[in-house]
Amino acid sequence: MRKTTTLIGVLALASILLAACGGAAPAPTGEPVTIKETVIVTVEVTAEGTGGTEATPVPPPVVAGGERLQAIMDRGTLICGVHGTFQGFGFLDPAGAWTGFDVEFCRAWAAALFNDADAVEFQALSAQDRFTALQSGQVDVLSRNSTWTFTRDGELGLTFGPVTFYDGQAIMARADIVPGPAAGLADLEGANVCVQSGTTTELNLADQFRAAGVSYEPVVFAEQSEAFQAYDEGRCDAITSDRSQLATQGQAVLANFADHVILDLVMSKEPLGPAVAQGDDRLADMVHWVVYGMIQAEELGITSANVDEFLTSEDPVVRRLLGVEGELGSKIGLSNDFIYRTIKLVGNYGEVFERNLAPFGLARGQNDLWTNGGLMYAPPFR
Repeated sequence: MRKTTTLIGVLALASILLAACGGAAPAPTGEPVTIKETVIVTVEVTAEGTGGTEATPVPPPVVAGGERLQAIMDRGTLICGVHGTFQGFGFLDPAGAWTGFDVEFCRAWAAALFNDADAVEFQALSAQDRFTALQSGQVDVLSRNSTWTFTRDGELGLTFGPVTFYDGQAIMARADIVPGPAAGLADLEGANVCVQSGTTTELNLADQFRAAGVSYEPVVFAEQSEAFQAYDEGRCDAITSDRSQLATQGQAVLANFADHVILDLVMSKEPLGPAVAQGDDRLADMVHWVVYGMIQAEELGITSANVDEFLTSEDPVVRRLLGVEGELGSKIGLSNDFIYRTIKLVGNYGEVFERNLAPFGLARGQNDLWTNGGLMYAPPFR
């Protein structure tokens, strides 16, 4: 059998090596070496009788962090992946207006980038396609009540931002089949439970019932809105989701919310937060520090209504935060007043919570500031 091998780029590679040997001075010990040219070598192997060519390209280098952020700046808009049918978090109303807790963080990032909270394009994503949309570059940032897990962080190639909402999975059942909020899984023996597929919720449900030795029948739906509709129609005895979703969707969707009980049982930890694709380092910096700035502003008592008054503050912490002094923003490719823009146009963390989640009766709880016993805490702006 005769094989013909073609090496593309060998001469180019050889010339680089010869140049290096012939006159380029080696870098001093301990200093980094910068390679300014990348040579891609493609090897084609043709074998008699196969009737084809098999190409084995060398993988391209990883895109340098910061290029996505620059592309967003050049485009003039941020593309943000959100929910779409989750009232309180990400909802497109009949008039075409986007509202919700997660939606407002998208606006906060746009405000920081462009001094325009409306410079954002929203894309409604299902639970099944949310991560693919981020990986493929369809969206710049995902802000869609997604739980930060080990597998999603490592295997899916995502970089999660700060936790914006600490949640936990719960179960809501019809009041006539459970004794009350203190009911346990044993009270749901043999029950049909509505659950959304492709989520940590579905996996947690199976784990918890298995560990408790209780049998149940999962009734699976692609979208949470479909699961709520089925539950409201009586096709399930119970429904499971994050506690926040049971409270908000329950009030918004169910015919009579008072006929249902959310059990006290907490089935999991659900740290919800935004994410960007791994490698988008500068974009991740922006996402992190805007959220932290909103938390820090609340701690300092800075709101959208009074932020201008703080511009004359002599407190160095306030001055750095708002960009009055120092050059913190420029260190991550942003305007130095990026937090001022965010607070002025959107507000601090507490304002966003009060506008979107307090109307559904959700207490701050773990999502309160650390100074009030909660978990919200910002690293120093210095």
